[in-house]
Amino acid sequence: MPDIYYKTEDEISLIKESCRIIGETLAEIAKVLKPGMTGLQIDKIAEDYIRSQNADPAFKGFHGFPASLCVSVNEQVVHGIPNKIPFEVGDIVSVDCGVKKNGFYGDSAFTFAIGEISNDLARLLTVTKESLYKGIEAAVVGSRVGDIGFAVQQYAEVEHGFGIVRDLVGHGLGRSLHEPPEIPNYGRRGKGVVLREGLVIAIEPMVNLGVKDIKHLKDGWTIVTKDELPSAHYEHTLVLTKEGPITLSDHSLIEEEIKKNENLVQLIEKSSIFAPRN
Repeated sequence: MPDIYYKTEDEISLIKESCRIIGETLAEIAKVLKPGMTGLQIDKIAEDYIRSQNADPAFKGFHGFPASLCVSVNEQVVHGIPNKIPFEVGDIVSVDCGVKKNGFYGDSAFTFAIGEISNDLARLLTVTKESLYKGIEAAVVGSRVGDIGFAVQQYAEVEHGFGIVRDLVGHGLGRSLHEPPEIPNYGRRGKGVVLREGLVIAIEPMVNLGVKDIKHLKDGWTIVTKDELPSAHYEHTLVLTKEGPITLSDHSLIEEEIKKNENLVQLIEKSSIFAPRN
């Protein structure tokens, strides 16, 4: 396995700066997101804001990806390419954003509920979001990667009956967008790489309303659920410290804007345990 790159305090601060821009970018989208808007429109908002912060959209051009955001609607799990199809009332829209500034990456995702959504979808989004924090809580120095995956899987799949995607995983990040180790959303306690201080990782549960299985569309990027039922996706970048895991990305600005946008549904509050690092 390739070497794991542990970060210094200065490097962690630079990653946090990239993550700050992501939170603000997604908040800009939350201000205006409504039925009738398109993925291309919010992609332009994101790119313009990121560049206004003297940063670069991390996804644009990454292995040829054509946009600044991954915009995945309903049954699309991840890596959706922004397009001209208008969002509709009842859609769930996963927006994944990456930023590179000062040589370091940040990565975070949030799933938006447009207008009134079904109870099943509200439950899917709530459980997926909560499973992210279960995974963060398990990311303790001295534990193992399998403990994170176990926590996510136990909550979303075992306790609530949703499908956990196996083929896509979280990851380390820093000078590269994807670094070792991989962080699956399933696993066994006590298995895998030992978690050490200075490790920066992105935990990102991808949780399906139906089966866990996925398939790739012909565009070469978009991944959808095999049964074409909806999927939700939330992601945080965090650092492991002796005092516990600390999130470097932040969803609180997004949630504040959702509260003010009558076209979006506010589901649950972010756990105050994992406040952004000061």
